[in-house]
Amino acid sequence: MAKRLTIYILIGMVLGVVAGYLVRVMVPAGSEAFDNWLRGFSMLANIFLNLIKMLVAPLILGTLIAGIAHMGDSSALGRIGIRAISWFIIASLISISLGLIMVNVLEPGAGLHLTVGAHSAAEVGEVKKLDLFEFVEHIFPKNIVAAMGENNVLQILVFALFAGVGLSAIGEKGAPLVRGAEALAELMLQITGYVMRLAPLAVFGALAKVVAQYGLGILATYAELLTEFYMSLVVLWALLLGIGAIFLGKRIVELIRYIREPILIAFSTASSEAAMPKLFEQLDRFGVPRRISGFVLPLGYSFNLDGSMMYASFATIFIAQAYGIELSITTQILILLTLMVSSKGIAAVPRASLVVITATLAMFDLPVEGVALVFAIDQFLDMGRTATNVVGNAVATSVITKWEGMLEVEDPAFDDRPHAPAHTSHHGMRGLDLQEDMVEDRTTPPADRA
Repeated sequence: MAKRLTIYILIGMVLGVVAGYLVRVMVPAGSEAFDNWLRGFSMLANIFLNLIKMLVAPLILGTLIAGIAHMGDSSALGRIGIRAISWFIIASLISISLGLIMVNVLEPGAGLHLTVGAHSAAEVGEVKKLDLFEFVEHIFPKNIVAAMGENNVLQILVFALFAGVGLSAIGEKGAPLVRGAEALAELMLQITGYVMRLAPLAVFGALAKVVAQYGLGILATYAELLTEFYMSLVVLWALLLGIGAIFLGKRIVELIRYIREPILIAFSTASSEAAMPKLFEQLDRFGVPRRISGFVLPLGYSFNLDGSMMYASFATIFIAQAYGIELSITTQILILLTLMVSSKGIAAVPRASLVVITATLAMFDLPVEGVALVFAIDQFLDMGRTATNVVGNAVATSVITKWEGMLEVEDPAFDDRPHAPAHTSHHGMRGLDLQEDMVEDRTTPPADRA
């Protein structure tokens, strides 16, 4: 399905450019017919964006509650969890900060001078100026139902954090609620798969509207955006692998060799989930025990999306630049902090970053319609950032295993057994045996969420 969807999206892009160009040259600009064509194109993209926004609250709630609750209470698991979260936080700061730095240096959106549509001018208004105290107060919810109704990402995250820790503390009594949270997350992922089938139509509408309204010259901006974003990803890869080399030494070269296939799978399908089974196998071969990778890797798939986080900051500021909105350093830092927190509850599914970007734009009163600008070429952007997510999680899992003193020497015979069972560590691991069932569940990824 993922490969076919990619082909359909490519077809939608080509047809969108052709349809937009024909409308621009054949229908008089400013006429009622021209406006109707633009509204028709917008409708296709807006329906898709509305459906994406529909998934925000339940996806974050289910994913984060289940993830925190499954961390368990054993000392070994807690130690690994703390190390993993610490790594994820540092990697997140690096990724988001690099995105902000690169987009401010390269300025891919400067010079577009887009205008906010009249229909949304009233809601957008000026960029909201939040001070630090107001920002901190705004994080904590008074009413979780209201927060979910408004898709307030930060407040949902705070509630999910408390709920996950509480369910972990009460143990067996909370098991039905944990299973419910897991089922909710699975349901949202399934619905996401359904929604993504509309992506080719949405791409067609988004690109057709942009070309009809602004002409073919806008495509040069897209080429510039793609080039500069991939340049930024190369810098991020160098940083992640360089930091990994500090802990893994020369074995970082082995790791790169082993994860080539998962990277290619992630790049071609634009889905980290599609690469997960192969990534588990290759980390086994590299010497990571499955009881470590079975916990850290799935946790990283929700908490350590380096490519997606860098893209979220890059795209958010790009949209502001495209509309000629100047953002102060303070506002950009607040956006960084928002993305830092909000990205932690989003599962690694195709184009899930759009959810984070949309929520962040709305929170800072930036033009939400600007998402259509990046969505038109989001398939190509998604391929690069998804491959980066795989690299970031592979490095994180390997480094944490090294910290635990459990990184095994590569078994030379293992390559001759493609379906060999996972390594069993020779080192003791206090308390992790209690989590065997949970690890077993987590090492079996969902069949197909695309």
